Amino acid sequence: MLDIELQWAIDELPLPTQRQCEQWVSAALVDRQKNQAVEMTIRIVDLQESQQLNGDYRNKDKPTNVLSFEFEQPPGLADLGEALPYLGDLAICAEVVALEAAAQHKTVESHWAHMIVHGTLHLQGYDHINDDDADMMEGLEIKIMQGLGFANPYESAS
Repeated sequence: MLDIELQWAIDELPLPTQRQCEQWVSAALVDRQKNQAVEMTIRIVDLQESQQLNGDYRNKDKPTNVLSFEFEQPPGLADLGEALPYLGDLAICAEVVALEAAAQHKTVESHWAHMIVHGTLHLQGYDHINDDDADMMEGLEIKIMQGLGFANPYESAS
């Protein structure tokens, strides 16, 4: 079971839809998550909120495409052996996604899908800090995106 709370902190609602988010997140769940209940929040933000979050949590004073906030199990629940199905939160800046899609000659839909897949992998512990981890994560992203019918997200369309 997949439960996504989609929050819109902007006025325009072009993409993504609830159904698209569910499809893209579901595709990005790795084997250990596939058959479990999963909950998460995707918040669509403006440039100002993205910049604020990026500054507060990454010490970078600029907006960014996607920020991932992995859920940390409270120690008391972990001690009781209870696991919450909450993966975490994604904050995605609609304007940055649109600008990047145009600059990379991609459809806005494919770039939204990539940002949600990318962020969902982060919520499951994947990262790209070192080269080996980056290669693994990018390989997963390419496979997932192609499985969804999109091109390799790391190649610009012409």
